[in-house]
Amino acid sequence: MKTLVTQALHALPLLLCISLLTGCMVGPDFHRPVAPKPARYTAQALPATLGSGIEAQHLVTGAEVPAQWWMLFHSKPLTALVTQALTANPGLAAAQAALRQAQEAQAAGKGSLYPSVAADYTASRQRVAGTLASPAASGYDYYTLHTAQLEVSWAPDLFGGNRRQLEALRAQTDVQRYQLEAIRLSLAANVALGAIDAAGLRAQIAATQAIVDSQQQVLVSLQRQFALGAVPVATVAAQQATQAQARASLPPLQKQLAQQNDALAALLGCAPADFPGADIELADLHLPAELPLNLPSRLVERRPDVRAAEAQLHAASAAVDVAEANRLPKFTLSANAGSSPTKISDLFSHGTVFWNLAADISQPLFDAGSLKHQQRAAEAALDAAKAQYRSVAVAALQNVADALQALKADADGLAAAQAAEQAAARSLAITSKQFALGDVDHLAVLQAEQTQQQAAIALIQAQTSRYSDTVALYQALGGGWWQHQETAVAPAHAGTW
Repeated sequence: MKTLVTQALHALPLLLCISLLTGCMVGPDFHRPVAPKPARYTAQALPATLGSGIEAQHLVTGAEVPAQWWMLFHSKPLTALVTQALTANPGLAAAQAALRQAQEAQAAGKGSLYPSVAADYTASRQRVAGTLASPAASGYDYYTLHTAQLEVSWAPDLFGGNRRQLEALRAQTDVQRYQLEAIRLSLAANVALGAIDAAGLRAQIAATQAIVDSQQQVLVSLQRQFALGAVPVATVAAQQATQAQARASLPPLQKQLAQQNDALAALLGCAPADFPGADIELADLHLPAELPLNLPSRLVERRPDVRAAEAQLHAASAAVDVAEANRLPKFTLSANAGSSPTKISDLFSHGTVFWNLAADISQPLFDAGSLKHQQRAAEAALDAAKAQYRSVAVAALQNVADALQALKADADGLAAAQAAEQAAARSLAITSKQFALGDVDHLAVLQAEQTQQQAAIALIQAQTSRYSDTVALYQALGGGWWQHQETAVAPAHAGTW
């Protein structure tokens, strides 16, 4: 026992040196990249208010998007659809499982920083040749050996390769966390857009059907007049063609509505046959009067895809350091102690105890350049991650700019569509009265009907576009994911890479 203590004391200076060396780390620490920070999103400044009257939308600079932004439309059917999708969508469930997988991989990676300890027990029955002496010196050819031992090994992280590997695992966990938020945001936006499109298609179908019914009434009236000889057959034929054209426009709209409902069913995690369709009308939606607008300098903090690209860059940076550490010496300490008697009752008795201490150092000398090229590959991956980050950051700014430009155009387009529809409706009413008095022929009525039909459909499309582009702005600004704590991540340190 005294000898064992003496040996351990002799090893203390070596262990102290190793402990000090483990404070070394290859490579510089990661710093957040500098993202583009323009003064505004668009080349030309936009007005603070888009549209006018009760349909005006005010841009509130510096305001944050709420986490449940879809509730700003004040539509219970829309909220119910988004809630169901966030609960039952299989793609979202897969992303959640991927995050758990990354978290467990990160937890497993922590083990590389600590010693490993294992216990072992072996019982064996052996026969020794008669020409050999028995280990038990009993003169018997048969004997039983019981071996119990404790094994300890530790690979000191001299150059920080294991710590950099753990850093990469943490970054990959962040990648999965931000990708989960991006999928959640995309899912909510796609459901909202799908429901709005379905409502718009339903309104177009209703408007078209009303026009078909109206033209059918006109056709019946003309057929009666033709029977009395009041109108020529050409007038009846022209009305039949117009009514047939209006009727022919219904099937494409109905097909689009059916396909949109099928797409919504998939987003909600159910089969199309089990989804009755989105029970939502344009009248159920209310246009948000105020639109939050993050500062461009903060957009990279608010977009989950940008944060995922940043985390991927962090992982790539750590991977370069891991590849560099793999080219440096590795040191391993191991020890085992135990007992090996011929009787289990004699375990750890005098004369049966053994122990062993060992130290190993290895340095790659020749590998045909494999480790060098692995490091170069990691450096190339880091360059790719830097470029990808810049690409995603610029695309995020573009998304917001596009959404703002679309909303401005939507406001102008909706005002024009409303004026056109009102004018077309008045024109049709006046022309119909003139036709009843015999002041105009039926062709004038047909032309007024077609104009009114096109204006009504254009108004519905303009309303749908404004709702859809409002959703697009919420999505482009990040969707407010950071305001709930389920997947919150502490921000990294600012700086350059």
